[in-house]
Amino acid sequence: MDGSLSAADEESKLPSSGHKRGSWRAFPFIAAIIADSYLGSFSVICISSVISFLGIVLLMLTSTLDSLRPPPCDNNGSTLCTNPTKAQYAVLYTALALAIVGVGGTRFTIGTMGADQFDNPKQQSIFWNWFIFILYSSSAVSGTAIVYVEDNVGWGWGFGICAVVNILGLAIFVFGARFYRRVKPQGSPFMGLGQVVVAAIRKRNVLGSGRSEDYYQNPVDGGTKMVAATPSESFKFLNRAALKTEGDIREDGLIAKLWNLCTIQQVEDLKRLIRIFPLWSTGIFLTTPLAIQSSLTTLQALSVDRHVGPHFKIPAGSMTVFILVSTSISIAVIDRLLYPLWKKLTARTLTPLQRVGVGHVANVLSMVVSALVELKRLKMVDAHHLQNQTNGSTVVPMSVLWLVPQLVIAGIAEAFHLPGNVAFYYQEFPPLLKSTSTALVALLIGIAFYLSTAVVGIVRRATLWLPDNINDGRMDNVYWVLSSVGVLNFGYYLVCAWLYKYQDVEDVVDDDDDGFRSIE
Repeated sequence: MDGSLSAADEESKLPSSGHKRGSWRAFPFIAAIIADSYLGSFSVICISSVISFLGIVLLMLTSTLDSLRPPPCDNNGSTLCTNPTKAQYAVLYTALALAIVGVGGTRFTIGTMGADQFDNPKQQSIFWNWFIFILYSSSAVSGTAIVYVEDNVGWGWGFGICAVVNILGLAIFVFGARFYRRVKPQGSPFMGLGQVVVAAIRKRNVLGSGRSEDYYQNPVDGGTKMVAATPSESFKFLNRAALKTEGDIREDGLIAKLWNLCTIQQVEDLKRLIRIFPLWSTGIFLTTPLAIQSSLTTLQALSVDRHVGPHFKIPAGSMTVFILVSTSISIAVIDRLLYPLWKKLTARTLTPLQRVGVGHVANVLSMVVSALVELKRLKMVDAHHLQNQTNGSTVVPMSVLWLVPQLVIAGIAEAFHLPGNVAFYYQEFPPLLKSTSTALVALLIGIAFYLSTAVVGIVRRATLWLPDNINDGRMDNVYWVLSSVGVLNFGYYLVCAWLYKYQDVEDVVDDDDDGFRSIE
């Protein structure tokens, strides 16, 4: 009997499922907005963990209680099976919804709260490296060990282990509550950003001013004392939102109409987001090729020999585990070896944007390797005359291990650009949008999976590169196009990074500091 890393339906990894894989990644962004605006990170994490636990428990019950699942199909070769009832469907979908919402509420929100415990950017960057290391390592364990338990012991045991780990993690998290530094939400920051746009439009005919006293300053410590300043020169049109006109201020010095006047800080916060947006947009063209590669690699794996030894066969859908493992190992090597070596040689630390840039280069290299491996696979197809085969079980005499290098390089790319992006957004976003800043990475991944579905669909309709039988196509051309897109996007990224100016952040580097601060 063949060993297995995953019994999950391999079709779930195909390009057409990109919209499914992208949909749930919107939940971290929604949870981040709630954390920044109303509840705070701690409350969102606790509530989401409970929701996730309930979802996992329901999944465990659906796999163990006969009343919550249809009877098994006959083993006598019959294709007739009893369909689930509406109630059974309802319980299953409720369980999945709870699990998705719970994961979305904790995935990046807990990372933001962790970064809040540190004071300088270097410490925060180290934290993000290890946070993502844990994230990817745990994903690799769930995709191998947990699924092995589900396949060989029982689905109930697999979900049961997940439920125990979930509640244990929540207990540990709550136990340390009195030690945490918590950032209190101050209402929706998005409303404040909208007020800047509306106020600037309403005052579009008002002449600007270079005097600080003409602008509404920021109250200090909730009082009416102001700190004299003038808005920055960039995006000067928005400065009108903070320009005081008759009737804008009450007798007590506060704003009379919120949609007519804003503070300078609100104006500068919106400018920050505008400056960051071009860099964020490069992430779309960085992650979309990776999403497409993930799906196409599964198709390649389905067509080749997936045996590793006489008794072990890797399911095609589990090939992405190599990315998770590669990313985890690479993050550890980068943080413990590469960064210190770079600092020793240059006397400087790698900035977040430099790290992301290395990720762009590694991403292009991964696409090139994918194209070359696919060329070799097609040559094997041609050599053994496997074109135009109607038998779907035709196996190309080529080991699935040929696909590992492209996945390893993709993992190395993620080890650079993912922590770099998260650290950059966390450092550069306005203070009131810290949770939202890190959740933007999840939003990027969600958009990438949606776009991957659209791109693959366009390629299938417009070319003959991706037919139903990839042995008759030219998947290597898809990879070459993705490589070209990666090169162009890297050029776009270099321009955006060169034009971007970091905020005034004190980057304190202490050689004796291991990256952790004492809890005050």
